[in-house]
Amino acid sequence: MLEQTLDHLQALVSFDTRNPPRAITTGGIFDYLRANLPGFNVEVIDHGAGAVSLYAVRGTPKYLFNVHLDTVPDSPHWSADPHVMRRLDDRVVGLGVCDIKGAAAALVAAANASDGDAAFLFSSDEEANDPRCIAAFLARGLPYEAVLVAEPTMSEAVLAHRGISSVLMQFAGRAGHASGKQDAAASALHQAMRWGNRALDHVESLASARFGGLTGLRFNIGRVEGGIKANMIAPAAEVRFGFRPLPSMDIDALLATFAGFAEPDAALFTETFRGPSLPAGDIAEAENRRLLARDVADALELPIGNAVDFWTEASLFSAGGYTTLVFGPGDIAQAHTADEFVTLDQLQRYTDAVHRIIAAGA
Repeated sequence: MLEQTLDHLQALVSFDTRNPPRAITTGGIFDYLRANLPGFNVEVIDHGAGAVSLYAVRGTPKYLFNVHLDTVPDSPHWSADPHVMRRLDDRVVGLGVCDIKGAAAALVAAANASDGDAAFLFSSDEEANDPRCIAAFLARGLPYEAVLVAEPTMSEAVLAHRGISSVLMQFAGRAGHASGKQDAAASALHQAMRWGNRALDHVESLASARFGGLTGLRFNIGRVEGGIKANMIAPAAEVRFGFRPLPSMDIDALLATFAGFAEPDAALFTETFRGPSLPAGDIAEAENRRLLARDVADALELPIGNAVDFWTEASLFSAGGYTTLVFGPGDIAQAHTADEFVTLDQLQRYTDAVHRIIAAGA
């Protein structure tokens, strides 16, 4: 089935689904999928802002496969047209082949090679950090024993990953000449730097925290802006930071802790994006869900891989009450890179596994 997977992947790569600009419609790549899923009941919904979902069901399957079709924008460093897939000796190159159109192509190929029961949810807003497609699906409460979310995991079942939170902070000071002795709170930039030191020290204190093979809290101050010039006290400053907690960590408690490090209080402290950890829930609930996902992986004869640091929408399904694991072809190191590739071996392994599951009537 590898040739069939490659044929479908070549077609899927040719569709421009870059996100942003969030300009994806119900035609194009969704017309292609509809035409190549004969025997399926297919439902395509436009959720707005480039978020389109295709839900396809054949028979009464126990498991749902989910894969996103949108890609990141291509960088100037691509050596050829990113929407023309190139076949090399051991791999294929093209925008989205690894993240994660390779999985979508394999699902279509495997479905057409068997008449077994199957359910697919294709979405187009994963790269937008605005999961309208998944939210709409979860609202329906459809019964599935487990959800298999496709992301690059080297064709291994991943049972746990970090959550993610992004925050915008603003500090307010008082403009003035920098020659005199300053009050500790006069400069907004000084406030921001003191806050950063406290935040980094706190992150270091959590270095020994563990869950499912993951250790510590990932934290990054990604952007600092403010001030006017060297001899002026900065009247305003802005910080954007993010952190990636373990499944055992409470995001709300972490946010409160980070907000509390500002002296005086920040003029603005707002979370701009949140994704829960996988599995979702408190530490006891998360561990129970991880064990249930391991049982599913064992039942489907999927090799179990290590927990990962990157975030996926699998956590949204987990928070919605589904037993969920991440399983897809390719290496995350290739995602979002110029000349992105996935190996033929990875595509073969994933296609064979999906075909086995579908053919078994799962």
